[in-house]
Amino acid sequence: MKGPESVVMERWERARGTRLGRWLFSRAVGRFAPYTGSIGARIEDLEAGRSTVTLRDRKAVRNHLRSIHAAALMNLIELTGSLAVIAAMHAGTRMIPVRIETDFIKKARGLLTAEGRCAIPESGFEGELLSNVVIRDLSGEEVTRGKVTVLIGPRN
Repeated sequence: MKGPESVVMERWERARGTRLGRWLFSRAVGRFAPYTGSIGARIEDLEAGRSTVTLRDRKAVRNHLRSIHAAALMNLIELTGSLAVIAAMHAGTRMIPVRIETDFIKKARGLLTAEGRCAIPESGFEGELLSNVVIRDLSGEEVTRGKVTVLIGPRN
């Protein structure tokens, strides 16, 4: 039986070539993880140890300061960091986020692009793995940065 990491990457390979495919893939991820899906982020790129996700600035993710809400930014960090790890995982393993650290640099407005990066674990690796995420606005300025620590272990 295929593990979730191989299913995710197989579906991504089919979807990534078109705008509609990326949108459908992003919606599927959001349906699989409904709270994550609540921010309406779009997965733009995914490969082993790296992911790129965008988030549109709209009323549903805004706060009273007319900027993107801190919870939406943390959600984007978790999604982006976790995807980088999922894409890097070996068959027979599973992961779960155990810690998220976030630094809010400036108010986040406009279209945001999050990039997550992690080391590719050795086959058979068990333990914590760190994924670093940087969120930038349209001008390229860093608005938020974060770290997602995941625990990787064997799938039962």
